[in-house]
Amino acid sequence: MKKILTTTMAALMATTTLGAAGAASAQSRGDHRYERHYDRHDYRQDRRDYRRELREERREYRQQQRAYERWQRAERRYNAPRYVPPRGYAVRTWSYGQRMPSYYRTNAYVVNDYNRYGLRAPPRGYQYVRSGNDVVLAAVAGGLITAVIAGLFN
Repeated sequence: MKKILTTTMAALMATTTLGAAGAASAQSRGDHRYERHYDRHDYRQDRRDYRRELREERREYRQQQRAYERWQRAERRYNAPRYVPPRGYAVRTWSYGQRMPSYYRTNAYVVNDYNRYGLRAPPRGYQYVRSGNDVVLAAVAGGLITAVIAGLFN
């Protein structure tokens, strides 16, 4: 009798444990799917935030690299030889976004000794060009004006 009772109790406990384990595994499996989806969503959001931060950092870096105001007045004036504009051109005021003709981008008008005049080194692909009493930061290739420093020369 004890043997039958013990066997029955063991069988009852085994089926109950298996049933509870099956229910628990089914429940955890369902949660696991939800957690996996949730984790994937979080991961995607984290990537988006990371990319957004990188874009902002690159934008700030580019702004620091430029660090040229579009138009600025020179703090100090320097003496320079008399200015003679290219043939067919008159002295004029340039502004940001305009294009300088190729005549201005010859060696006669390019300011190579920018340190002497208190200017920073131009970024790669740009050069300082004298136009009247002003100095213009323009692209070497197309002549697109990035900055104008007005009244640098007497």
